[in-house]
Amino acid sequence: MTAGALAKRNITLLAISQALYSICVITVFATGSLVGLMLAPNAGLATVPITTFVLGSALTTIPASLLMQRFGRLPVFLIGATLCVAGAILSVYAIYTKDFALFCFATALQGVFQSTSGFYRFAAVEGASEAMKPMAISWVLTGGVVAAVAGTLISSGTSDLLAPHTFAGSYMAVAFVALIAMAVLMLLKLPKPTAEDVHGPRRSWTELLRQPKLIVAMASGTLAYGMMNFMMTAAPVAMVGHGHDKTDASWVIQWHVLAMFVPSFFTGQLIARYGAPKIAAIGMAILIGSAIIGLSGISFGHYAVALILLGLGWNFGFIGGTTMLTSCYTSAERGKVQGANDFIMSAVVALASFSSGKLLAAAGWDFINIAIFPIAVLALLLIVWQSWNLKLGA
Repeated sequence: MTAGALAKRNITLLAISQALYSICVITVFATGSLVGLMLAPNAGLATVPITTFVLGSALTTIPASLLMQRFGRLPVFLIGATLCVAGAILSVYAIYTKDFALFCFATALQGVFQSTSGFYRFAAVEGASEAMKPMAISWVLTGGVVAAVAGTLISSGTSDLLAPHTFAGSYMAVAFVALIAMAVLMLLKLPKPTAEDVHGPRRSWTELLRQPKLIVAMASGTLAYGMMNFMMTAAPVAMVGHGHDKTDASWVIQWHVLAMFVPSFFTGQLIARYGAPKIAAIGMAILIGSAIIGLSGISFGHYAVALILLGLGWNFGFIGGTTMLTSCYTSAERGKVQGANDFIMSAVVALASFSSGKLLAAAGWDFINIAIFPIAVLALLLIVWQSWNLKLGA
């Protein structure tokens, strides 16, 4: 098999794995805060299970990246999927026993799957040619398109499967999907780390951060992800508070996730044509548009359009940032830089998900939308700063 054919095969398998992982994550995000609302001692803690999910991801991101640098990606990918199975089964038990703390711990275990699966996009890039890199990232993320439909259908269709224990069936489904993901991952043929990868020279962070492109790449992906999570986590709870039922909330999340991943079919081509910074900047502008729609009303339509724009803005900002990042390090530095990037991203997302519940309970849905504006503007200014440095030859 030629190198190009092997790269395409791995990208296809990684896209399927991304779809299966995304189904698990969508189920957690679509139901986690609603289960939290059922089990938590007060409504202000409803989004804590989402926060512990993200913390589980954040705390294991750097160790996962460094282990991949040393031992290869596949063993670590399989560990993440295994812990997702364990966490999902534990979630079922927590719902049965009405144990809020245990449910939060269970979502943290499932968060490890997010930390390891977050490196699928980097695994795809490593087998691709330079010209193919933006497309490789996009193609892997297209797996989320299937997940957007399947994840929502699974979370809502199995929510009463083990009635009267609402959503216990959803987490049993997560365990099954994660098992399938393990089987697909075992078909991958990824390169093993070379001596250069493990022992090659590495620049210090002081030297690495002299690259404006690296700063902007990390900021673009992180801020886009943080804003998306901040608004998405609060949306189902806000919808229920505004008189919409859980089915309405599930449909809005489905459209949101479709908007996150459907653009991946062409985002890579847009980046190849116009450059990653421009696409990331457009993503930030779209996020601002999402907040404007969110402030305009609380009907089903307002929520749907706001969350669709939120997903599209995330796609442009995240893929644009990731593409910029892949050109900022050597093979020996990738574990260090990728791990730090995804750790910072996870930490920001954890803060966003935790604060969204508190701020929603204290200040309302309008404040959630208003908070998007300064963050998106900051990201835009950083992209302009990078463009200015490029013009100056920095």
